[in-house]
Amino acid sequence: MSPTNWNEWLVAALATIAVCLPLVGSSQSLDQVLKTQQGRTRLAQESQERIDKVVMKTRSLEDQFKAALKEIEGLKVYNTLLSLQVENQKAKMEDLRTSIDQVEVINRQIVPIMTQMIEGLEQFVALDVPFLLDKRQERVAKLQELMEREDVTVAEKFRKVTEAYEIENDYGSTIEAYIDTLTIDGATREVDFLRIGRIALMYQSRDGKLSGVWDGPNRQWQVLGNEYKNEIREGLRIAKKQLAPDLILIPVQAPEAG
Repeated sequence: MSPTNWNEWLVAALATIAVCLPLVGSSQSLDQVLKTQQGRTRLAQESQERIDKVVMKTRSLEDQFKAALKEIEGLKVYNTLLSLQVENQKAKMEDLRTSIDQVEVINRQIVPIMTQMIEGLEQFVALDVPFLLDKRQERVAKLQELMEREDVTVAEKFRKVTEAYEIENDYGSTIEAYIDTLTIDGATREVDFLRIGRIALMYQSRDGKLSGVWDGPNRQWQVLGNEYKNEIREGLRIAKKQLAPDLILIPVQAPEAG
């Protein structure tokens, strides 16, 4: 190669190198810029994610706070209702105390009255027509025993006393036949009794041969003749519901003059 050509080639080569050097430097700066931008983008994304998490947590706390406020409001209403109920209960308790005090007063007043009623019933049975005498006297004795028991309420005692009076009252409007014993001419015999209200109490021996009626004014039994035997027998059958109700002729004490 001639010196002239060598010089031309060298000049061309240097020129090429001079052109290429700025391009290489520019390429390296762009990569750095891109890398830097990517780093910033990643940091921004991470920051956004952290912000989103904080926002979600804040919203959750806000929802919990609202729920707590609503629950508090509900508890306030509930407490108000409970307070009203407590006041009502206090008022009822006061009414009960007053009622109990009144009951004690009534009990102290009614117990002597019931005692008098039982004594009056005992005297009435003793002076009344002597039907079912043992049963009625036993009822009075049970009432006297009941009044001495502390495990029975005053209300139950009063119910039993009034019940006994109702039973005695019903005797005056019913007809009844029953079997019992009676002393006749010094001998105890089993007889059929016929009770018609309280106006007549008669008996007839089981063989039908003896008949009698209670004489109230003289407080004794009066023997009847055969003229009433069939009437008493028919009355017994009516009382036992073996015959339909019918008119019968029976001996009745005339009412005493007032």
